Amino acid sequence: MSALRFNQESIESWDANAEFWDNGVGEQGNKYWKALQLPTLKRMIQVKPGSKALDLATGNGLAARWLASEGASVLATDGSEKMLERAKLRHSAVYGDNISYRQLDVTDIAAFEALERDPIAAGGFDIILINMAIMDIATLEPMAKSMQGLLKKDGVFVATLLHPVFWTSGATRNIKITDDASTRQSVVVRGKMIRKYLDVPPTRGVALYGQPAPQVKSAFPQLARIL
Repeated sequence: MSALRFNQESIESWDANAEFWDNGVGEQGNKYWKALQLPTLKRMIQVKPGSKALDLATGNGLAARWLASEGASVLATDGSEKMLERAKLRHSAVYGDNISYRQLDVTDIAAFEALERDPIAAGGFDIILINMAIMDIATLEPMAKSMQGLLKKDGVFVATLLHPVFWTSGATRNIKITDDASTRQSVVVRGKMIRKYLDVPPTRGVALYGQPAPQVKSAFPQLARIL
């Protein structure tokens, strides 16, 4: 699959899934956000009042709202127009003018260049975040090239994602249920059979069961060279 087709399909799937995904994650986030993502972000990012933040692939604005609640001024962006609409609908008066919104495709170098020229990016950002989205992005080069012009010299860039073992394609999920006579309880053991790892082609799958359209995702050969 070409990078262009990957990107087009990724954005189309997020447009199709926007309402379903937003309803599933909600305004305050799901258990996964609360138990894993948010505590991890708090460890990695020290948000100071008045910090200037750029949230890439904001989705329904969950991370942007957290940054704003900590006192940051946030520009929330996403390549999916429909997801950005859901983020705007989640915006409440409590955030005031601390969050602004902009459609931005992170695979488009021209979009980053336009942002660099925009007064909103003057002086650079203290924080640039892309949370749980790298696996949905066709190419990382435009984003990487743009960091020098958008991130302050003493700023922090944070990109988070699950370890690829959890979403690499071609894996089989197994569930084993046994009865423990001593406790009279059922014991559930979940596992995965992984036949290929990291260097695998893009695949289509679901993140939330019941979503209208499958998502295209990739384990990224770039990550294989890093991990």
